[in-house]
Amino acid sequence: MFTLTDLPQLNAVLNSIATIFLFAGYIFIRKQNIAAHMRMMWSAFLVSALFLISYLIFHYHVGSVGYDGTGWIRPVYFAILISHIILAIVNLPMILLTMYRAIRKDFQRHRKIARWTWPIWMYVSVTGVVVYVMMELSGSYDKLYHLP
Repeated sequence: MFTLTDLPQLNAVLNSIATIFLFAGYIFIRKQNIAAHMRMMWSAFLVSALFLISYLIFHYHVGSVGYDGTGWIRPVYFAILISHIILAIVNLPMILLTMYRAIRKDFQRHRKIARWTWPIWMYVSVTGVVVYVMMELSGSYDKLYHLP
């Protein structure tokens, strides 16, 4: 059974899986295997949607969790976190539009936006895992284990 304290790790796992699907989708489209590309991209979309649901549930119940790292790593963490958040917000409508254009078989316009959507989505997925690891290594999540 999952508890709130399990959600950050689950989120990192979901981001990791999304990254794998995104990378595989890229490889498949480069090899012109459209059917496999579509399966990978829909899988990435589904896993990312599950991540978003889990993320929102966690923060609804727990609120913000401060970063406890100190020294030179602190500004590095915030640079990664801020770019991750901004690009995640920007990328969500881009993902939806990219998927919509694929569904409508408007592949010329799909490709134009996908060239921007995919690298941003990949960055957001990878940095999501990086943020989790940095939080875990700094002990920032330790206070969660003492929730009532």
